[in-house]
Order: sequence, then structure tokens, then C-alpha cells
Amino acid sequence: MFSNLAESLSKVFDKLTGTGYLREDDINSAMREIRIALLEADVALPVIKDLIKNIKEEAVGEKVIKSVSPGQMVVKIVQDAIEKILTLDNHALNLSIAPPAVILMVGLQGSGKTTSTAKLALKLKKDGKKVLISSLDIYRPAAQKQLQILAEQNNIDVVSIVDKEKPLEITKRTLAEGKFYDVIILDTAGRQHVDKELMDELKDVKKLSKPIETILVADAITGQDAVNIAQEFNEAVGLSGIILTRVDSDARGGAALSMSYVTKCPIKFLATGEKIEDFELFAPDRIASRILGMGDIVSLVEKAQEFTDKEASEKLMKKLEKGQFDLDTFADQLKNLKKMGGLSSVMKMIPGINKLTKGMDGNAMDDSIIKVQLAIISSMTKKERKFPKILNASRKIRVAEGSGTKVQEINKLVKQFLQMQKMFKKAGTMDKSALLRGKFNEFF
Repeated sequence: MFSNLAESLSKVFDKLTGTGYLREDDINSAMREIRIALLEADVALPVIKDLIKNIKEEAVGEKVIKSVSPGQMVVKIVQDAIEKILTLDNHALNLSIAPPAVILMVGLQGSGKTTSTAKLALKLKKDGKKVLISSLDIYRPAAQKQLQILAEQNNIDVVSIVDKEKPLEITKRTLAEGKFYDVIILDTAGRQHVDKELMDELKDVKKLSKPIETILVADAITGQDAVNIAQEFNEAVGLSGIILTRVDSDARGGAALSMSYVTKCPIKFLATGEKIEDFELFAPDRIASRILGMGDIVSLVEKAQEFTDKEASEKLMKKLEKGQFDLDTFADQLKNLKKMGGLSSVMKMIPGINKLTKGMDGNAMDDSIIKVQLAIISSMTKKERKFPKILNASRKIRVAEGSGTKVQEINKLVKQFLQMQKMFKKAGTMDKSALLRGKFNEFF
């Protein structure tokens, strides 16, 4: 979502960090370019105005002019200013009352409310909470059925569907059934636009259910409109937080920077993809890093820990220590990468990746490469996977036919694997203290 904005800001910072001394004119010029980049990213005008003001106040001070690296200091100031805009006191979900804590999910139709309800329920369940979800959306065809299917697929408790039951009646039944649960999540109905009928119904449901959290689910791709929608819902029913969906899209990123600031409601979660697991806590410092193209190593590590089996990781480490790295091991790592959301999802979190991948062939970042490579490996014999150097011309033709690929793709995979194998053999013989000190250049 932030890639375009990150690229624009990166160009500004490249100019600043390329000079050893910054004049006030240099900073003024940079502020103009930052303003344009934010406007193009659909950031709301009041946010831009305050952001530029805060950056300029810090950037023209003596601590920048006299800094050893003034350009880098300005980058840090911009990061701190963006983080400040994004930060509010109550980003964490509030479950402080005696159970059951009721969470009311609101938003327009098509914003991803039903899927987000299931995602939030699964996250809370993984955190050890007993969760019950319920759909109050009797208007959108199959909306209740959609939530029921998501619940069944992920072993989440859900209130049964009763034909012709009204939203308030469903709410009463849900509260009665959910009295022994830790959390109840109510998925309310949406409309194509904000209207009086929708708001009146939400007010009645809120009055009856007394939620501790009223969360707006907003689609990041709607840009500036997302800010207006958030304001209208906040004024009508009162919001305690926001879930931003479709963060994995090519949205310009302005909604994330603007919504919290304008409504004074914190963004609590980000829906980062279509899968039920693609859901993460909103962390202002990490988002600020992503906006500035600095990646998000913390989220990457957390994602890896979530999807990687501890026992399998220990086995892998033992193999690497012995310099044992075959195509079966390589295939296991590809499968883990796939679980983590694919190559493109992981690459976005790596610092400086925007510059490294600029101008690359689009296919180089295509997640379908993982599927192709797994298909090739699975078409090999056990011996070929252990000793890929025995793959002669006739064997490669057989593997290509079995995997539906070309010999050239097999050659490319084998070459890539042999390079990695060589690297890991060197890693196995390396002094572990040197590795910990970050002497990765000894790999090559």
C-alpha cells in the first residue's frame, strides 16, 4: 500500500543524504517535494499541513545543520513526525471489563467487515480467548452464511441463523448465548453509503449490546473518502478504533495517515491479505518505517515465528551446522515462504527493498515462481533431490515433462540451489561468534 509514497519520499531523501551540508533552501525544497508526495498519496490536507510544520520546525534547527550526517537526521525527523501523526494512546484492543466484552463491527458494505470479524475472532482465539461471533446483516444476500462458513472453517463459535429474525432480536439472542464467553463480536449490516436508516439501526444495536469497542472497518483503497466515512460514523455512533482492510492493494496509503488524525480514533488492526491469517496489530513505528521504505523487520520475524514449526527450525539449524542443505530442505523453506504470504509479502518488509527491486522484471517478484519450483522439485527422484548434480540432459527432460516446465527453468533452479548450498556450507564452518557479530561477508 505504501510503495508509491515510499518511492516518492525515497527520491527526496536521496537528494538530502547526498550532500554533506544542508542549507535552509535545501530543506524548504525537500518540504515542497514531501508535500507533493503526500498529496499524491491522498493524505488529507490538515494532516499534511501539521506534518510539514512539525518536520520543518525540527529540520531547520541547529542540531540538523551541525549534525555529522544532516541528511540522515532529516530522514529521522520525518520518520518521527509520521510516527507521531499515527500514534494515539489506545491502539491496543480494550478487553478490560468483566466478560463478555462486546465488540461492535461497523462500516459500509464491501469494506471487508465480515471477513475482518472472522480474522479478529481467530486472532483473539489464538490469544487464548473464548470468542463468539454473530452476523446481524439480514440485508446482504448470504452475509450471515458467509460468516458461518468462515467460522466453521476456522473452528470459531458462531450464533446460528434464524430465518426472518431482526438485528435487535439476533443481538438479544447472541448476548444470551454469549454470557459465558470472553468476547462477543457483532458483525453489523452495511450500506452502499452512509444513511439515516443504517445509523439508526446501529444506534439501537449499540444501546442494547453496550460494546466496549465500536470498530470501523474501512477499505484503504477508498483513499480520502475513507476519512469522510470515518468522520460520519464517528459523529453518529462514536468509534473506539479502526480496522484498515486491503492494505496489500495498490492503495496510495493516505487513509492510514489521515483517518486516526482526523477522527482521533486509533487504527487497531490491518488486514494485509485475503487469507484469514493476514491480520496484524497496527504499530505506528513499523508503519512509519514502511512509509519511508525502510521495511519492517520486526513484523517479518513475528510472521516467520508464527508460521514456522519450532522443531522443524531446530532440525534445519542442525542441518546447516553440518553443511547439509539439499533440495528437500530447499522445498521446505519454499513452503514456509508460501505460508507467510508468499515472496511479495515478505519482500515488502525487507529494508531498502524498493531500491533493490526497482527496474526488475515483474516476474522476479511473482509468487507463482514458488509453485513452479515446488513442482520441479516434486518431479525429481529422492536421489536427484539429494544430489542435484546428477541431473543430466535426459533426467532434466523427464523432470520438465513431469512438472510441466522447461529445461531452462530446471537449470535456473539447480544453479540457484547450488549457490545457496555453497553459502550454507560456508555458514556451517563459520565461527558462530563471527556470525553473531554480523560478519556475513565471510559467506561469499
